[in-house]
Formats: sequence, structure tokens, C-alpha cells
Amino acid sequence: MSAKKVLVVGGTGYLGQHLLQGFSEIQATTPFALAFTYNSFPPQPLLLAFPTSFAFHVDLKTGLGFDSISQQFGQPDVVVNCAALSVPRACENDPDAAISINVPSSLVNWLSSFAQSDNTLVIHISTDQGVKSFYKEEDEALPVNVYGKSKVAAEQFISEKWSNFAILRSSIIFGPQTVSPVPKSLPIQWIDGVLSKGDKVEFFYDEYRCPVYVKDVVAIIRTLIDKWLSEGKKMQLLLNVGGPDRVSRVQMAEAVAQIRGYDSSLIKPVSASSVDRGVKSPADISMDITKLVQKLNICPTPFKDGVKLTLAAEASM
Repeated sequence: MSAKKVLVVGGTGYLGQHLLQGFSEIQATTPFALAFTYNSFPPQPLLLAFPTSFAFHVDLKTGLGFDSISQQFGQPDVVVNCAALSVPRACENDPDAAISINVPSSLVNWLSSFAQSDNTLVIHISTDQGVKSFYKEEDEALPVNVYGKSKVAAEQFISEKWSNFAILRSSIIFGPQTVSPVPKSLPIQWIDGVLSKGDKVEFFYDEYRCPVYVKDVVAIIRTLIDKWLSEGKKMQLLLNVGGPDRVSRVQMAEAVAQIRGYDSSLIKPVSASSVDRGVKSPADISMDITKLVQKLNICPTPFKDGVKLTLAAEASM
């Protein structure tokens, strides 16, 4: 059986690296070839960690670099698109960059160049953009900032321009640090760090999300890939990918404090409206994950359990 080809776009990012780790763990039993793209983040540590993978420099704004993938790797059976300009303030400051990176036009144009282009499944990572508590996939998305608008535009683009896709609307992804540490601040590690100093820290009590453990996201993506490779049936799927718990930033901090044994009085609840972050942020974008559980038979990890796993992994590094 010929090896199936999986391409992770944005493989040096947080989720991208965890995907490479997850794929590497099953390569001994599953025949597939693995490649990833990078932009500015150097791939050398990942090539050392995953020596059988291929790395390609790709500029998503222009599409430069995709031809090299065609020549050296060929048409992928699966593309997982993790690449994004995901800092809301950066998107506000440069809306054109947000659209050119977050809407995967260069990726789709490249895939369309293959003779049997619909033989590729595109798994696209989107974001949580609901309008009420525990919103469902069919509820209207009303983004309040440029970042959210660019991600909704990406969903519309994929659903109109590609016939074989799964769009995963992810909430905050948390978990252990990556093989090659990412420069951005990780939520649980940041909370742990500030509370460990013993100073009072402000956390929002009125901004709610459904944080999802990173290894659950990897498991969801691997399940979708297995389904496509085994059945060969085209997908047109939109799924909310969040954890089972709706929590505020205060509740996230309280979970870390409880597990670590920190003084909970260090957590000072404040309203999100009291802080000017230079960009609007939705107050409650908790999500209903019923469809995810029913479609894939996957029950994401409860938030506190995920925090315990994250902190235990950090302690062992």
C-alpha cells in the first residue's frame, strides 16, 4: 500500500507542532508521508525531532513555495491548515494581512492545479465566533473584530471553492509546550507563572469560552483523516471544537490556583470592559459541541483535567 501524504500548513505553530508529534507517534504502524510548511519560524528543531518529515518554506500571501511541494512531495491526500494571523490587535492594525493569510486563497489555488484536486481533504482550523452562550454550528456568526471577520470569510471561501473539507471552529487551545517552544504566551502556563509570584492579578469574570485540550484537537483531526482515508467519501463538515466546560478567565485562574495550591485571593475579578485592549472582543462565545460528540464519538477532556495534564507535563520537561 502506497504511503498517504499529509501536509500540515503552519506546522511550526502551537497546534501544528502538536499535530506533527501526534502523527510521528503512529508512523510506525500507519504508512504515510508527512510534510509541513513554515514562514518565519525556523524548522530545524522540528526536523531533528521528526526526521522523516519534509519542511517547505511557503508565503501564504503570495503562494510562493507551493511549487516546491508539488515537485518534491506531490499532491497531499490531506491538508491540515493551521496557519493564521491570530493576534486580534495585529489583525486590526493590518486588515489586508489578516485577509491574505487567514483566507487560504493561495492554498486552494495551488490544490486546484492538480488534475484530481478533489482527492485532497482540506481540514481548516477556524475560530469561535458565536453570538450567544453555547452557540451551535448553524447559528449566525457575528464577529466583532477584523480577526473574526477574516476567519468567517475563510469559512465562506472554503465552502464555496472546495468540495471536500472539514472546518473546525476551535475555542482557546491549551496544553503542554511544544517541541520547539512557540513565542506566544500559552494560557495555562501564563496563569501559573503570574500566580506563582504571589502578587494580585486581574482576570475577567465576564468573558466566557470553552477551552479545549490540544491533544483532543489532535485526536479529532486524526479521526477525520482516518475516516477520509478509509472511506474515501467527500466531506462538507462544520464542527464546533471546544471543551465541555464554559469558563471565565477567573474560573480558569481559579482552577490553576486550586491545582497548584496558590492563594485564590490573588485572583482579582474585573470586568472585560474595564480594560482597553485596542480591539473589541466578544463576551460569551461558549459553544455547543453536541455535533462533535455525535459525529466522531469523541468526548473532549474536562477543563480541570486538562489543566492537571498540562501542569504535569510542564513539570516533567
